Formats: sequence, C-alpha cells, structure tokens
Amino acid sequence: LSIGLGLDVSVVDVEMVISVKDVMDSDGCVACGFLDAGCAFIVLEVDEKNKDNGGLEKVLEAIEIMRLPRERIVLHFLSMGDLEPLLQNDSKEGKEISSKAGTISVFCSSAPESCKDIIIKMKNCWSDEKVRLVVQLANYSSDEKNTSSNREKKSTPQELSETVSKLSKSMGEDNGSISLVDPTAEELGLCYAACIQTDREDGLFTTVVCSRGNEALGLVYSSKESVVAALQSGRGVYYSRSRSSLWRKGDTSGRHQTLHRLDLDCDGDALRFTVTQNGADIPAFCHLDYYTCWGAPRGLRHLEDTLRQRLEDAPAGSYTKRLFEDETLLRDKLVEEAQELSEAEGRGHVAEELADVLYFAMVRAAKAGVSLDDAVVELDKRARKVTRRKGDSKAFRIQAGEAILGKRGNEG
Repeated sequence: LSIGLGLDVSVVDVEMVISVKDVMDSDGCVACGFLDAGCAFIVLEVDEKNKDNGGLEKVLEAIEIMRLPRERIVLHFLSMGDLEPLLQNDSKEGKEISSKAGTISVFCSSAPESCKDIIIKMKNCWSDEKVRLVVQLANYSSDEKNTSSNREKKSTPQELSETVSKLSKSMGEDNGSISLVDPTAEELGLCYAACIQTDREDGLFTTVVCSRGNEALGLVYSSKESVVAALQSGRGVYYSRSRSSLWRKGDTSGRHQTLHRLDLDCDGDALRFTVTQNGADIPAFCHLDYYTCWGAPRGLRHLEDTLRQRLEDAPAGSYTKRLFEDETLLRDKLVEEAQELSEAEGRGHVAEELADVLYFAMVRAAKAGVSLDDAVVELDKRARKVTRRKGDSKAFRIQAGEAILGKRGNEG
C-alpha cells in the first residue's frame, strides 16, 4: 500500500475491495492481511446478478469467515435494486446485515431524486442502528433523464457540487456520507466545499491548520477555489483576506506544507487541514518563525526543538551533546531510566521517571532524524491492525539489559 500505491495509510482511510472468492479461498486471511497493512475498511460487494461470488447470502457467509470487527466491514451494494427489498420495515435481512457490517454503501446510477429517496429509506431502516451510511454517486447530469443513451454524459463540476449539496442535506448530521467515483480534484473540491456551512458574508470557511499530532498551527480561511487548489497541488493553500487572492503557503517563505487530509467538524462549519509543516531553515507556520501562531512551544514539541538545536550547535559542556556523541552512554541511560520507570511508585514518581525516559528516547530519535510526527505515524499505522502479537517479554533483551545495569552498578 505504501510502496506500491504511494498511500500514507496512517492518515488516509483506505478501503480495500475483496472478492468473496478470495475471502473463502484464504479463510479470511487476505482481509486480515490488508487491515494489518493499514487499510481502514474491507469492502465486500453485493451483486445479485453474480450470486456465486456476490449474492447477499454468499457475502454474509464471507463476513462470518473473516471474523473481523463489524466496524471495519463495508457492505457495498452495486445496485439500488439489490438494496431496496432490504429496506422494508419487516425485512429480517435488513436487520441482519446491520449486525454484520458497520457501513452500508450503495451505488446510485440514477437521477438525484432517486438517490434522495434511497437515502431516506436507508435512514428509516437503520435509524436505531449504529450504521454508517454511504451513497456512492455517479457523475450524472441533473437536467437529463436517466436513459442508456445519455447516462455517459457528465455534469459539470458545479452541477455535481449542487447535487451533492442537496443530497448531503438529506443524509443529515453524522449519519453518513456521499462518495464520488474517481472524481477530479476540481469535482472533489467543489463537492466538498458545497457541504461546508458558513454564515460569513464573504462565503469563506473558517479553517484550522493542524499537525499530524493534532496540534493547532494556526487559524486561516478557505474558499471553494482554495480547497480545489489544495487538492490539486497536495499542499496547504488558503484564501488571503488581505490580498483577496489564493495564499499558497510557502511560495514566498519556502515553508510550504504537505497536505494529508481535510476534515469537517461535528457541526460542518469549520474545516481542518492536517499538514506537515516544512521549511528549509525551520518548519515554522508563523511569520514570527514559530512552529505555531501561538508562540514558542511547550512540552514535548519544545524539547524536540531544543534537541534539534543542540544537534546542530550545542554550547560547551552540553550533556545532550555528550549523549549525541557517546552511543554507549545513550544506550545505557535508556535502559537505566526504563528500569527506574518500571519500579517507580506513586503518581509523582512515575511522572518524573516517565519524563526522564521521554528525554533520553527523544535524544535517540533526534540523532536518527526521527520526529514526533514520525512516531505518530507509526502509532496510527499500528492502530489499524487486527492481528495482535502475544507481547511476551524477550529473554535475550532482558539479559542484555541486566548486563548493562550490572555493568553500571559496578562502575558506580
């Protein structure tokens, strides 16, 4: 996923479509493998025209074989006709699939009015269930009838965004989402912006820029055009109210941003850009050379900045510089402080020893060029996994640690 497709699975919610046959042949292992590799969801497609490898009965059987948490499973209906019989109030199958899959999705190839009807029926059917509903929308021109002769005609990006806006209102708050099939950056950006609420006279969207670790870097504003430009370039692009034009962060300062994802808040009226802040000199978002617009950092980010400075130019007698230069000392201190943390008693004592471990661990990370954001990426990747190791202690590591501690005890 990361190497072959170039996907950052720690921040992008990847959905992998797997055939029922592959699930059956692998006894569900192929599904676990993709989730362990970083996928967020496994998608099984329901196609009653292909009952042997896509009929609902076969799909539900495959779900049983996978033995996965229901919230990681998407049941996708390739036809509204296959889903509609399950949306009746007395449909046992409708209740059954909601207990098997956390997300129910349907491809809508007809006019927007029909899509709106299916959304209402889905909401009514699963109103009491914890089910995420998704309507996959085809690019269909809203001023034409859905016939085979014109089905291939695409609507303009603006027409598509108007359709998505109407359908999103039907979906309701926190009840599901609209997805597009292979949209262009312009189509995606305009459709996404069409779902954002704003009460500003200028129509701009309040935007919070955050790091990979969810630190707020600054408050900016976005327009429909800036959202499209950001998706097209993969960078942080906003709207400058003072210049009344797009603001491509870094064009002047060189401190550009790598865009990872966009999100809306729970009320749908605030946009969040998750970025990596870059910079040839320092990774600063603020024009005053700070990482954030709220001044000098504190806590772990402050420690990280200090260690980066010590690595480049440490004052005479710096203990941190000594650790950078003496690999054996740094290793020994990591082992020693980890042992002290494991033996600490009381809340205050544990906090003190934890601070020591964090300091020495971050010295090791800074020396290797590893940032806090890199560690966040790794943690997010691991959170996707469904296969867990036993987690037993490693005897040879324990012995090596005891040897280090014994040596330092003799030196003391």
